[in-house]
Amino acid sequence: MRAGGAFSADHCIPTRHINRHDRRDGKDAPSSTSHGEATMEAAILTLVTQFKAYAGNDGSASTLSRDEFHQLVASQLPNFVKPGEPDAVDRLMSSLDQNSDGELTFCEFWQLIGKLAGKQGGFVA
Repeated sequence: MRAGGAFSADHCIPTRHINRHDRRDGKDAPSSTSHGEATMEAAILTLVTQFKAYAGNDGSASTLSRDEFHQLVASQLPNFVKPGEPDAVDRLMSSLDQNSDGELTFCEFWQLIGKLAGKQGGFVA
């Protein structure tokens, strides 16, 4: 990874602010929102905002509890869980919960986003 743009694995955040003009060829990003953010920056901001909106209702503001994760999936990913599979969200949470503490950190939650995006984009079989 280039100098100055490394990611901190400990915190799952960029070590510097992402600039929409930061491309190797020096050109602007091809698309942006009406607020001037690059489209991908806006998407990341939405994911972070939604995580924070659900995290902390049952305890820690930096993790999703089982109930918070269920609420987030039901509200934000309603087409993800098939009807008639009530334990599917629990199984999903267990598969993402790397340290088995019963809560999801943002980094653990991000695995789900990567899997869904990969599937949506046809990158995952």
